Amino acid sequence: MVGTRVVVRRLVRGETGPSGGPAMTDVLGECVAWADGVVAVRRENGDVVRIPLADLVAGKPVPPRPSVHHRLDPGRADRLAAPGWPAAEQERLDDWLLRASGGFSSRANSVLAVGDPDRPLDDAVAHVEEWYAARSLRPRAHVLPGSAQMHAFEDAAWAPYETTSLMLASLSRVVRRLEAPDVVVTEHRHLDDGWLATDERAARFGGAARAVMEAGEVTLATVRDEEGRVLARGRGTVHGDWCGVSGLWTREDRRGQGLSRAVLAALLERGAEAGATTAYLQVVESNETARGLYETLGWAEHHQYVYLAAP
Repeated sequence: MVGTRVVVRRLVRGETGPSGGPAMTDVLGECVAWADGVVAVRRENGDVVRIPLADLVAGKPVPPRPSVHHRLDPGRADRLAAPGWPAAEQERLDDWLLRASGGFSSRANSVLAVGDPDRPLDDAVAHVEEWYAARSLRPRAHVLPGSAQMHAFEDAAWAPYETTSLMLASLSRVVRRLEAPDVVVTEHRHLDDGWLATDERAARFGGAARAVMEAGEVTLATVRDEEGRVLARGRGTVHGDWCGVSGLWTREDRRGQGLSRAVLAALLERGAEAGATTAYLQVVESNETARGLYETLGWAEHHQYVYLAAP
């Protein structure tokens, strides 16, 4: 029952109902505890109602509230998330977006191939191959599974190599669930040596990584020890009313202490201050541990997309 959305009916002590019997009221929300003779239900506004079992009349699980996020078309959702990881060089091919950043990350070095490129798909694929070849980069594509675009790349002998989930949540809902510890979180706008010591890929790509990770309205949040070594970190970016989270990491010997929650809380607070209402992140399909954590905090998979690479 704990972790389930429920509606429970409880007695209201000292009050009389309309029929002359005991007054009752319903509480709707997530069951967050059931122990020591008390059930606790967190309402949508974040308030926790604790009900003695002696006052519990009835209760049942109810389906999760439908999310407005899931009304978004997957292609539109991918386009809305794209500014959160901006490539150093971008060029439009009608609906498609060609992206290059010196090889740093698939997201910043692939064509976002959703929608219509305004030409036959095989011609669009050939153009993509030429564009990346001119930059000495292996051509890559971000496509929706089973789409005509994916089939066009596969017909040209491109092969899938990674499946990723776009996860969306109400920012305020995640904040209510975080319960972050009281630790000092330092915020930066630029990658420093402490961050790079924990991020081998960014350190290896140097300027190309900085061009992507420091672009836009970005916050780089870290928790550090007394010597300044990074114990946990994460990157947040705000564009429109969306707040993207990436680069979350906690040093192995400090995991389970809530440090990532503290980093998340800082990033989402900055997002809320900037007017964001939707929080999103991208998680590779194989990272089941991270997906499970994010789901407990209120994120849900909106859809999956696939990366393909040219032969």
